[in-house]
Amino acid sequence: MLLSRLRDTAAAALVLRTSGSTALSPPSFLYPASLVRPTSGKAPSLLAATHTSPFSAPVCAAVQSKRLLGRSQSLFRKNTASALRSFSSSARSVCGGLSNAEARAAVEAALDALAEKVQEAAEPKRELLKTLRKEHGTVVISEATLSTVCGGMRGLTAILTETSTLHAEKGILYRGLTINECLAKLPRMHKEEYPAVEGLIWFLMTGSIPTVNEVELLSNALYALSLSSASSSPSAPFIPPHVGKVLDAVPPSTHPMTQLVMAAAALQPTSELAQAYRHKTVSRHDLWKPALADALSLIAKNAVMAARIFRRSFRDGQEIDPVRSLDWAANFGHMMGFNSKEHQELFRLYLFLHADHEGGNVSAHAAHVVGSALSDPFLAFSAGMAGLAGPLHGLANQECLNWLRDVHCKLNGAAPTRENVKKIAEDTLASGRVIPGYGHAVLRVTDPRFTAQREFALKYLKDDELFQLLNVAYNTIPDVLLATGKVKNPYPNVDCHSGVLLQHFGITEADFYTVLFGVSRAIGIACQYVWDRILGLPIERPKSTTLDLLKAACVERKGN
Repeated sequence: MLLSRLRDTAAAALVLRTSGSTALSPPSFLYPASLVRPTSGKAPSLLAATHTSPFSAPVCAAVQSKRLLGRSQSLFRKNTASALRSFSSSARSVCGGLSNAEARAAVEAALDALAEKVQEAAEPKRELLKTLRKEHGTVVISEATLSTVCGGMRGLTAILTETSTLHAEKGILYRGLTINECLAKLPRMHKEEYPAVEGLIWFLMTGSIPTVNEVELLSNALYALSLSSASSSPSAPFIPPHVGKVLDAVPPSTHPMTQLVMAAAALQPTSELAQAYRHKTVSRHDLWKPALADALSLIAKNAVMAARIFRRSFRDGQEIDPVRSLDWAANFGHMMGFNSKEHQELFRLYLFLHADHEGGNVSAHAAHVVGSALSDPFLAFSAGMAGLAGPLHGLANQECLNWLRDVHCKLNGAAPTRENVKKIAEDTLASGRVIPGYGHAVLRVTDPRFTAQREFALKYLKDDELFQLLNVAYNTIPDVLLATGKVKNPYPNVDCHSGVLLQHFGITEADFYTVLFGVSRAIGIACQYVWDRILGLPIERPKSTTLDLLKAACVERKGN
C-alpha cells in the first residue's frame, strides 16, 4: 500500500507536468492521517488511507482532461527512478512558503518510501529474534562479576542495538560498514565532497544504501519538518510556537544543553506515537510506524532548536530560517549563520561521524531505558541529552581542546616538536592527570573518525596552529602512553580532533559543542528507538543488589 501510494504520487506529478500545470497540489492521501486531529478527540489510524478523495481538484481535472493517469502509472512502473525524480523535483519546487498540506505531502512521501524499506528489513529480523529466543534463550552471552556490578557494568553485553557496533580493530560500524565504506558508498546530492547525512539516516533506519532520489525525498521531508508556524494548530508538521516560548522563558545565559533538553521535551506534544498509543489506534506490533514519523520530526526539529539556542546565546538572537535548496547538514550550519562551502562540508562530516555509537553509552542507554517504557522519542531523546550534559560523557572534546591550548601556551611561541610535546605530555602524566583524547574502552587502533577529521584538516586547515600542534601530538603521545605500560590503547579517539576543527571555522563557543554532538546523536537515538519498537523489546528492568548482599554472596562462595 505504501509503495502504491508513492507510485500514484509520482504519477500525479507527471500528469501535472504533461498537462502544463505549474502548481503541484499534493494528493490528499499523502497527508498523514495522524496529523489531522478529529474534533471527536479520537485519533485516526496512522497512515490509514481513509481520505475522501485520492487526488486534489487540480490533479483530478488534469486526469479527466488528459486521461493520463493510467499511462503515467505505467510509465512509473517501467521507470521508477525517473518517476521518483519527477516527484522529488516537483516537491522541492513548492517548498518555499509551504502550506500545511504541502508540508504534509512532502513528509508523507518520505515516510511512505522509508516505511516500506523498514518493513522489508523488519520482518526477517523479527523472525530471527523469535527463533533465537525460542531455541537459544539459555545461551550465555556475557557474565557479570562483582567488579561488573560495581564498575558501571563496563564490558557487560546486555543491550540489543541494530544500528551500529563497535569493533576493536575497525572502529564504529554503521550497519556493518566501516566509516570509510560509508563515506564511499552513501550518495552525494550535488557532487559534494561528503555524503548527505540524509543518506546515513536512511541507511541506519533500513540497512540499505539509498538512491539519490530517496535521499532527496528524505531531504524534502526534513526541510518541511524544520519550518516554524505562527499557528498552534496540531495538524501542522511545523514547529509550534510554544517551543520557542519555552526557550524564551530562560535567560540566554542558561547552559545550551539545559536549553536543548527543554526544547526536546517541549516538542513532545507533537508526538505521533504518544497520540496513537493514547487513543489505541495502533497495535504494539505497529508502534514503529508512528515512532518513525516522530524520529524524522525529532531529527529535523532538534537541529532547528539547536541553531536557535546558538543564535540566542552567542549571537544577536535573530533566528535564521532554513533554505529549501540545502541538504539537512548544510541547512543546520546555515541556521547557525555559517554558509561557506567549507562550513557545509564540515557539518556534513561532523554530523556523519557522531551519529551513532552502539547502545551502551550514557546518552544512548538513557534514551533506550526511557523508550522501553514507551515514552515517545522526544521524551527519550530529552533524557538522553540530560545524560550527555554530564561532564563525564559530553565534555571530552572540550577537555581535549583545553589541553592543546595549555600546551600551546607552555610552548610560549616555540614551534611544536616531538621533543617539547613529549616533555609536556610526560609532565601531565607525572602530575597525576590524564591526557584527554587518547585511548578507548574498546578500540585498539586509531579511531577511524579521528582519521577522517584529520584528512579533512589536511585539506582545509593544514596551516592552522592548533592543528599543527595536534599533528605533532598525534605522532608523539601514543609512544609516551605506551611507555607507561598501563595503557592498552594509546591512540587518539574522535574527541581528540573535533574541537580543533570547530575552532578554526569560527565555532569558538565551547559550551555549545555538546549541543552539536546532540544534533548528530539524535540520528542514532531516533533510529535505535524505531528498531526497539520493531523488535518489540520489553521494558528494561535489571535486578539491583546491596553491598551487604554482595558481601554475603562472596562469603558463601568462599565457604563453598
